[in-house]
Amino acid sequence: MDLRFGDSKPTDEERAAVDALLGPPDSAWQGADDRTDTDLRWARGGREARERRDLLLPGLHAVNDRVGWISEGALDYLCRRLTVPPAEAYGVATFYAMLSVTPRPAKVLHVCTDLACASRGATGLRAALERSLGPAGTPTGAPAGAPTDTATDAPAGAPAGSGTAGGLVWQPSPCLGLCERAPAALLVQAGAPAGPAAGQGPEERPYATAVVAPATADALVHAAAEPVTAPAEPGAGSAVPQAGAAGLTLLRRVGVVDPYSLDDYRAHGGYAALRRAFDLGPAGVIREVTDSGLVGRGGAAFPTGRKWQATAAQPAHPHYLVCNADESEPGTFKDRVIMEGDPYSLIEAMTIAGYAVGAHRGFLYLRGEYPRALRLLQHAIAQARTRGLLGDDILGQGYTFDIEIRRGAGAYICGEETALFNSIEGYRGEPRSKPPFPVEQGLFGKPTAENNVETLINVLPVLTGGAPAYAATGTAGSTGPKLFCVSGNVGRPGVYELPFGVTLGELLDLAEAPDTVRAVLLGGAAGGFVRPDERDIPLTFEGTRAAGTTLGSGVVLVLDDTVELPRMLLRIAEFFRDESCGQCVPCRVGTVRQEEALHRIADRTGAAAAGDIALLREVGRAMKDASICGLGQSAWNAVESAIDRLGVYDTAHETEAEGAL
Repeated sequence: MDLRFGDSKPTDEERAAVDALLGPPDSAWQGADDRTDTDLRWARGGREARERRDLLLPGLHAVNDRVGWISEGALDYLCRRLTVPPAEAYGVATFYAMLSVTPRPAKVLHVCTDLACASRGATGLRAALERSLGPAGTPTGAPAGAPTDTATDAPAGAPAGSGTAGGLVWQPSPCLGLCERAPAALLVQAGAPAGPAAGQGPEERPYATAVVAPATADALVHAAAEPVTAPAEPGAGSAVPQAGAAGLTLLRRVGVVDPYSLDDYRAHGGYAALRRAFDLGPAGVIREVTDSGLVGRGGAAFPTGRKWQATAAQPAHPHYLVCNADESEPGTFKDRVIMEGDPYSLIEAMTIAGYAVGAHRGFLYLRGEYPRALRLLQHAIAQARTRGLLGDDILGQGYTFDIEIRRGAGAYICGEETALFNSIEGYRGEPRSKPPFPVEQGLFGKPTAENNVETLINVLPVLTGGAPAYAATGTAGSTGPKLFCVSGNVGRPGVYELPFGVTLGELLDLAEAPDTVRAVLLGGAAGGFVRPDERDIPLTFEGTRAAGTTLGSGVVLVLDDTVELPRMLLRIAEFFRDESCGQCVPCRVGTVRQEEALHRIADRTGAAAAGDIALLREVGRAMKDASICGLGQSAWNAVESAIDRLGVYDTAHETEAEGAL
């Protein structure tokens, strides 16, 4: 791929996908038919096109959704429309796991092999799929072992640029956020958007998605044959064992209200918080949030009121609000449950946050693996606009605010706030150096408040019940309710709402954990393991820190004695190796060295293993001290805790080997 434009041309289908997003081109310079504008000696509209660079990722999605992959001609055409060098756009397209720049079938089956699914039979599912569909990455049009084009993985002799349209390919996937129904899979069928306005003809293959969870090989083969008629997913309430119970705050509407109905949401207390926000004014809202003690629920636990105040005080304008709904931490699915079961609560909370920080435009960055949440949020935003709850003069208060959804495309690192900003702006999702901090220079270089879904919806009870009542729940250092994602080897997996301060044992009892628990992973892949006899650990930010572990985003993954812990550690190492953005050396090299050492240890014990364990410690310290962002800084945490806390490897000779280094 060059910095310059090539001679490749887009197909009519690819051109239609881009034009549906950007509108028709104005000139031959932008890719219009030369017969309408033959003078290419000068260009116009370049400045306006460059200001739309943030539409690069949506444009890549449009082509990938329509065709199944992004050809050189389609990439060139999109780059002409946005005045982006093709080499830069290629770097963006190849950054995301859900996009492809090589031909592949129209149907792609993503089979989760991450921690929760691995504990519930994903290995056996993979083996069954290999028997029925062939090895991962092999299109169904080519039998297992048949010769393939090594450049494209398509069957040998396939027409250039055609991929294997209409076929199927399956591939292992990191966590799909469906941990309560593990093992899980997501099928994506490329095709035309639904409806005549979107350009779908009567004979065209429609774009479709299907979730199969819990998954079996037979169910996946059946869904792949016709994803449009695949069995419907259960409602979000099925992921909440407490659904409908008295005393819930954040989950009280999930499984109770119709997530499509704005009237039902309002009948259950919806938009009362926004009305109180307008009564308080922006400064009053920030004061209330500050007094409540609300801190971020993504793991960093930064005070939300301080972040909002710092953003609101910046003299530069415009201000932006960004909702981070890219929950990609293995074992995390609470935000999905909220968005699928109570989408209007997030729309209301974002509106309040935008009002408080002085933003008139909000971006909701949503995981690409959440098609159902996407549909529900799109519907909720449209309904809110129609009813005067988004757009100009909201509730007659003279405040203007609107929300735009931006889809991620399979990149764990985009959960880091500055990487997320780069992704929205049309660049590779690589973290930025700080300072400057996002409240000073965030999205598009302007003051930005960024919060995740759970943090934002906590603002609603703060305003409706008052800061003192909210702060009275939980502990002094961790106020309010908390959502916990419990998965793995338990009888009742799902999202649990409990006040901060309950113990790990109390949560495990609610989830019906067995007596054979061998380890509990808190905080996901970036968290740490604890022993089953550490049931008295208080589930608060300060309590887990004192116990030498982390609460993180609220992951509680339970593993019994049937799970091979060394295999789990290898999966964690593979995950960080795959998800490292590669920007900084400590993380790019360290995650690879960590995985290599764990592979060597897997078949050895004693002095031989001890040497690699000592190496792991050295690499882990380097990543923790020198990586630019939290991914590299936390990549060693779970492995370290498994070695030190669980004694997962024989470390009898570790001290001797470490001293020899």
